[in-house]
Amino acid sequence: MASASDGWKLFLPYLSFIFVILYFTHSHFVTKLFIGSETVRIKKTPDLPLRFRSDGTFKILQVADMHFGSGIITSCRDVLDSDFEYCSDLNTTRFLKRLIEAENPDFVAFTGDNIFGPSTTDAAESMFKAFGPAMESGLPWAAVLGNHDQESTMNREELMSLISLMDYSVSQVNPWSDGLPNPTQHGITSNIDGFGNYHLRVYGAPGSMLANSSIMNLYFLDSGDRAVYQGKRTYGWIKESQLNWLRNVAIEFQAQKRDPLPFSDAFPPPAPPALAFFHIPIPETRQLFYQEIVGEFQEGVACSSVNSGVLKTFVSMGDVKAVFMGHDHKNDFCGNLDGIWFCYGGGFGYHAYGKAGWPRRARIILAELQKGQSSWMGVEKIRTWKRLDDEKFSRIDEQILWDSRLSR
Repeated sequence: MASASDGWKLFLPYLSFIFVILYFTHSHFVTKLFIGSETVRIKKTPDLPLRFRSDGTFKILQVADMHFGSGIITSCRDVLDSDFEYCSDLNTTRFLKRLIEAENPDFVAFTGDNIFGPSTTDAAESMFKAFGPAMESGLPWAAVLGNHDQESTMNREELMSLISLMDYSVSQVNPWSDGLPNPTQHGITSNIDGFGNYHLRVYGAPGSMLANSSIMNLYFLDSGDRAVYQGKRTYGWIKESQLNWLRNVAIEFQAQKRDPLPFSDAFPPPAPPALAFFHIPIPETRQLFYQEIVGEFQEGVACSSVNSGVLKTFVSMGDVKAVFMGHDHKNDFCGNLDGIWFCYGGGFGYHAYGKAGWPRRARIILAELQKGQSSWMGVEKIRTWKRLDDEKFSRIDEQILWDSRLSR
């Protein structure tokens, strides 16, 4: 007859065996999913919501026109031989890493032509390489498409789906209904043109009176690629369905309840400002050739022959203070149209066309909060400057895009 001690001797190995099975199951099946022989990774997500820092700032890095190809085998365009022993897509990657490390942004916005379709046989692989530094940084980032992204192995819907599933991406294929009066399919607005129309809210500083309120909005729009209008080929444009969605978002955003303190009746709380991001400039951008600008106007504005009323819509909405676009790589200026600043990012990628001897560049956008008596309040000022990929990592053309104290 077995004793109690013999029972424990049998039970302990059994308990150890159960523990090993549980550990193995957790480490191999809970944190990873297996489909056939493929391992499916769980998307890494950033800390959300987007919000201002405790020092009252929110910094955005705009990256326009990376034109990433296939990596080290993709050569550079329009660079001086004296500047590089060998130049490839890896120079684009180094520049992005350098910017993230030096500027320490809170958010990265990619404004289209992220890859150059004709220079890659695998769009997904090129996308992962192009956005690699952003994913490695762990920063939240978002992207829209340009006119070259889909010229490889994936269409625009597939590309935006892929981008939305990448680590730390907060991009969306198209907007969630979010209570807006639009037909939806599985919660996503279904009657809107393009892929990559969405908005992101930025909340107040932690511990402030507005910590639980969205105090700045970021609009992302798909400006299309190529189209035929009245029998002629032209660039894409932002459609009326997109503008209708945008108007509804702006109305909802500006109608949200906000604590009026410490504002008085004479100085009510200002409407939260918004920034817009898309790839192809609007036709009115051409007018800036004859106006005062900050930066360089070095090539004609390549836009659609269709004027769909984007500027008129932005003016009527009242919240858009600045627009950030790409497409024309040798333009890096900001100019004002009807009270709204339109800013180019400037050519970023080394496989993109540019101007030999004119360094690749990126735009930085800094929003700053108003300091109340005991707490950070709403957005007071929005500034911008550019960084050059030169020896000095030059910072140029700093300017104020919007100051709430001047708009009352």
